[in-house]
Amino acid sequence: MLSPEEWDAVRLTLAVAARAVGFGLPVAVLAAWVLTHGRFPGRTLMDALVHLPLVLPPVVTGWLLLIVFGVRGPVGAVLHDWFGVRLVFTTAGASLACAVMTFPIMVRSVRLALEAVDPGLEQAARTLGASRLDRLFTVTLPLAAPGILVGAVVAYATCLGEFGAVITFAANIPGETQTLPLAIYAALQTPDGEAVAARLSLVAMGLAMGGLLLSEFLGRRLNAAIGR
Repeated sequence: MLSPEEWDAVRLTLAVAARAVGFGLPVAVLAAWVLTHGRFPGRTLMDALVHLPLVLPPVVTGWLLLIVFGVRGPVGAVLHDWFGVRLVFTTAGASLACAVMTFPIMVRSVRLALEAVDPGLEQAARTLGASRLDRLFTVTLPLAAPGILVGAVVAYATCLGEFGAVITFAANIPGETQTLPLAIYAALQTPDGEAVAARLSLVAMGLAMGGLLLSEFLGRRLNAAIGR
């Protein structure tokens, strides 16, 4: 059984991950579509920037978020002074950190799904008078739906274990930014906290395994539904 504080960490983790994927997935779909269909100067640079969080240490990513979205940063100062929005050391900031860290995962999954779409079907829709936007929403995205959904689920599961960027940008505030990995870390720093860390670790492993199994199940069902 988990204590109320431990349940708070679990609920916060699920909420942070949901917000991160909910806001990040549409941007990831747009970025993947541009990288797949776009031919423009700087495409290689854009591709590298999109995947940069995969190769940077998470702490460095969190530090860069602090520079950009801190209350004195170029974006954070505008949000704070003009709109009264502060991201650093908040739940929204934890979601932003998770979204940035999992963004490359979503883009890669969506991009592979878009590249697997038969271009002949898009061409057929074009000959029938469908605009590029119509083809995107009636042909391309429905056929790429399995990859998009799998990318979202895998990104969600990855958010459950994100540590470095969250603790750097959002800190470790119980009830506000203390997700499961941060709660496990805090438990390990306290005397006789091994039992708490073990309980939370089992919960984290169960959630992660459930997410991976769900992504596999949904991917197979959607592929079967569209005849792949």
